[in-house]
Amino acid sequence: MTATDTKTPDAAPESRTGAHLLQALGSKYGLILVWAAMALTFTILAPGRFLTSQNMGNIFGSQAVLVVVAMGLLFAVVAGEWDLSVGATLGLSLTLVGKLNGVLGWNIWLVVVLAVLAGALVGLANAFFIVIADVPSLIATLGMSTLLAGVTYGISNVTVAGLDETFVGLGQHRFLSIPLPFYYCLLIALASWYVLRWTPFGRHLYFVGSGREVARLSGIRVGRVRTLALVASAALSALAGVLLASSLGATGPSIGATYLLPAFAAVFLGATTIAPGHLNVWGAVVAVYFLITGITGLQLLGAESYIQQIFYGGILLAAVAVSRQAKGRT
Repeated sequence: MTATDTKTPDAAPESRTGAHLLQALGSKYGLILVWAAMALTFTILAPGRFLTSQNMGNIFGSQAVLVVVAMGLLFAVVAGEWDLSVGATLGLSLTLVGKLNGVLGWNIWLVVVLAVLAGALVGLANAFFIVIADVPSLIATLGMSTLLAGVTYGISNVTVAGLDETFVGLGQHRFLSIPLPFYYCLLIALASWYVLRWTPFGRHLYFVGSGREVARLSGIRVGRVRTLALVASAALSALAGVLLASSLGATGPSIGATYLLPAFAAVFLGATTIAPGHLNVWGAVVAVYFLITGITGLQLLGAESYIQQIFYGGILLAAVAVSRQAKGRT
C-alpha cells in the first residue's frame, strides 16, 4: 500500500467534516452574510448616498421602535399565540401620550407609566378572551385591534405636537451619529434575550409554544404562562409607542397599524438565523435591520414607496416557509 493509499481513508471524513461545518455556518449566519452583501451592493450602486453617517444613523435609529414591537410580539409567538393587536396597542399608547401631555399638560413621566399600564391592560384583556374564554388568538387579537383603533380615534383624531422638551430630547439626541432610541432598543432586546434564554419563565414559554398538553403534564401552569406572554407583548408594544412619541416629538392616531406586518416579518425572518428553526431575539434584531437596509437601498436607487409593502409581505411569506423547513430539519 502506498503513502497515498494510507491517507485516503482519513481525507474523506475530514472533507465531510469541513462541508458540514460550512453548511452549519451558512445556515446559522446566512442572513447576516446576505445582509452584508446587500449593504456592499448598495454602497457600490449608490455611492456617496448609502454608506454615509447620516444614512446609517437614520437606518439604525428609525427602526428602534420596530425592534421593541418585535420583542413584544416574540413573547406571544414563542408561547404559541398570534397577537395581531401589537400595532393598535402602540397606536393607543402613542395617542395617550399626545393627549395627556401635549393637550392636557400632565406630567410626562406619569403619562409614560399610564401608557405602559394601558398596554398591560390590553394584554390582560387579550388573555381573558384567549385563555379563559378560549377564543382563538387570531380572532381575539384581530377584534381587539379593531376595538383599539376606535378607542384611539376617540381619544384624539388629530396630530398632536408640543410634547415635553426633555422627553423629546431623549428621543432625538444622537450618540456617535445614531439616535438614542437605537441604544434603548438594544437594552430592551438584551433584557428580552435574558428572560427568554436564562429564566424559568422563558423556558416555560418555549415548552408551552411547543406543546401545551405536554407542558401541562410536566407541571407547567400553561394558562399563567400564556397570560404573561400576552401581557408582555402588549406592554412592550405600548412602550414602543412611548419611544415613538419621543422620537417624533408628535403623535397621531393612524401610525400604529403600520408596524404590524413588519413586526411579524422580523420575528419569522429572525427564526432563519442565529438559531435556525427557533424564534430568537437576536435573529429578530438582525431581521429588522436586514429589512430596512433592503428598503432604504432600493429607495435610494429610485424604487417607489410601495416597494416597502411588497418587500415586507414577500419577506414574511418566505420567512415563514424557510423557518418551518429549518424547524423540521432541526
